[in-house]
Amino acid sequence: MTAACTGETAPELLGTLAADHATGALSTESGIFYLSAGHVVHVESAYSPDLGDLLTRSGAVAPAGWWDAVERAGARHRVGRQLVDSGRLTTGALELCHLGALFDAAYFALAHDCAPLRFRPGAAHWLGAVRPVPVAAVLGESRRRRDLLHRIWPDPAVDTAPLTRVPGTGPAGLPPRRARTLTQVDGARTAAQIAAALAHRTFHTLVELRRLAAGGLVTPAPPPPATPVHAVPDADGAAWDEPDTALLRRLLDALEAL
Repeated sequence: MTAACTGETAPELLGTLAADHATGALSTESGIFYLSAGHVVHVESAYSPDLGDLLTRSGAVAPAGWWDAVERAGARHRVGRQLVDSGRLTTGALELCHLGALFDAAYFALAHDCAPLRFRPGAAHWLGAVRPVPVAAVLGESRRRRDLLHRIWPDPAVDTAPLTRVPGTGPAGLPPRRARTLTQVDGARTAAQIAAALAHRTFHTLVELRRLAAGGLVTPAPPPPATPVHAVPDADGAAWDEPDTALLRRLLDALEAL
């Protein structure tokens, strides 16, 4: 099942899949939504650290414990359950961290509405269902985040491009979290890489980076110079070209009330 730009957008197709109580994976240009019976159970995006990164970098789960759970339960789509059953993580801590990772990835996965979409019926993620989230809640939270970030600084390039500091700026006088974020801006790292380095959720990092951009302290790094293409002769002589935790707790409470 495929929907193109001329058909349904990602939010529209997610709504259709929710109404159909569909199970499977919806791929967008920048992420994948995993659904079970019409609810979102997991979201992945290359622009956001995954759950394993968040748990291991924060120290909530040892890297060896995470990979042991993946090895033992990945094929059965029960990695989340294995983390809890093995005593490495409480149910509440897993749900809270997973909810944050899901909403972070969904924000990016919905960033390009006008891209080809592909739905794979029956596809499941190896993590397994932790706490299914209604599609409407995912879409509403993504809109809220997009609107908030736009009010801080309207250029979304800050979210995905490598970032560099404006010459002559530094962390002096900044709030602690913003100062720590600025120290990670090195001309090569993206917001996702900065979030991973700080073991922070991506959205919190985006807020600080947009505030830094609004304050004139960071900007998207210029693209690297193009590598020249040299003509290389072949054997015959012819030439060819080388080729925020409090918010998440409120969301969790609201989901439990549904």
